[in-house]
Amino acid sequence: MLKENPVKIKEKSIVREYAEAIIVALLLAFFIRTFVVQAFKIPSGSMIPTLLIGDHILVNKFGYGVKNPLNGDVWIAAGDPQRHDVIVFQYPQNPSLDFIKRVVGVAGDRVEIVQKKVLVNGEPFSEPNAVNLEEDILPSPRDNMSPITVPPGSVFVMGDNRDNSHDSRFWGFVDLKAIKGKAFILYWSWDRENFTVRWKRLGNIIP
Repeated sequence: MLKENPVKIKEKSIVREYAEAIIVALLLAFFIRTFVVQAFKIPSGSMIPTLLIGDHILVNKFGYGVKNPLNGDVWIAAGDPQRHDVIVFQYPQNPSLDFIKRVVGVAGDRVEIVQKKVLVNGEPFSEPNAVNLEEDILPSPRDNMSPITVPPGSVFVMGDNRDNSHDSRFWGFVDLKAIKGKAFILYWSWDRENFTVRWKRLGNIIP
């Protein structure tokens, strides 16, 4: 009767343990990234001064409910985005791209822009983190936009850098199904121009 070498049995056991640990870790990472939290890097200045180029943020993916990662259908509801929320979503004109903006209007809101001033339901929309860095008034939706009503299942979004943001003023509304989550914390920030870490920004909660 042949007897298997105990050394080989031990080696197989160790290999199997490592393989199982790696598989479990990968599945856990996939689950967390899909349903719990996901990291994103800020590539543009459309959210200045709230977010700078080179900021790395975490996005809460279950704050608006647990969604089907394939089509955005809500499996477990947990509320909709509210005005002032900073959200990450699939760009409507190219879903392969992720955008980050601030919610200005929700379903049923009437949004209007007059001489750079944002009005929601006829009242000034007060957002302390938003800025206008240019004085010129352009004959475009950037600075003057006729009243529009946000349809059901959608939100109207704008960048905090109001004069340099490609947002709902130009391409319309964001479907709730396209929203990936709410940005909530800044965990890393790299200033590539000065080749340095912005230490004071690390750990900041995103307002």
